[in-house]
Amino acid sequence: MNTMIGVLIPLVGTTLGAACVFIMKKEINALVNKGLLGFASGVMIAASVWSLIIPAINMSSNMGKLAFAPAAIGILVGIGFMLILDMIIPHLHYNNDKPEGLKSEKIRKTTMLVLAVALHNIPEGMAVGVVFAGVISQESTITMAGAFILSIGIAIQNFPEGAIISMPLRSEGVSKSKSFFYGFLSGVVEPIGAVLTILFSTTIQPLMPYLLSFAAGAMIYVVVEELIPEASVGEHSNIGTIGFALGFVIMMILDVALG
Repeated sequence: MNTMIGVLIPLVGTTLGAACVFIMKKEINALVNKGLLGFASGVMIAASVWSLIIPAINMSSNMGKLAFAPAAIGILVGIGFMLILDMIIPHLHYNNDKPEGLKSEKIRKTTMLVLAVALHNIPEGMAVGVVFAGVISQESTITMAGAFILSIGIAIQNFPEGAIISMPLRSEGVSKSKSFFYGFLSGVVEPIGAVLTILFSTTIQPLMPYLLSFAAGAMIYVVVEELIPEASVGEHSNIGTIGFALGFVIMMILDVALG
């Protein structure tokens, strides 16, 4: 029961963010958007380090000086995995008129906007899934409290992502209800990815350090490739930097103090 609640928490964050379309008349202010993107980046990087990479290294302590190897391999494979998805899946980022991925004239702009956020959410769902899989398998380096902290941290950074997808859709002429639904839909990939990761992880326990670092690498890719560039483009890029610092520190404090 606790695992199911933990898996669904990030979706709650996305849903609440998407619901902003019902109370806000205009798109998110550009400066606020930069701050939120920076905050989301800070949360994801901190979660990658404290909730995923460090536990992966601790699990491999029996390898001695090579304890870093599973984490290093997992991070690189995770980054490579997201790179391939980024090149294959047609998607369109907020404030960008040029689609990425394989060309497809049949996919609408609204669909590609949703796919862009869904692409970001894949590694987050995997991260939540793998830490709860660690709890289920009674891995001593991962606690239920730590798993919930990761889930809550991702939910916090999902809030602006939900708004960032629903508000632009509304400005494109999509109804409020459909804009909200599309924002919600972009977050559904997270619990699905989490459940699939749990099922896979619990059956292949020795791969846990690789899976933890794989999820970390995938999240790091999203931050470096998409979130930070979007937060830094144009004027007042320092707003994104401040947001990053706040997100990183808050997630670090939650993970260390409560995990």
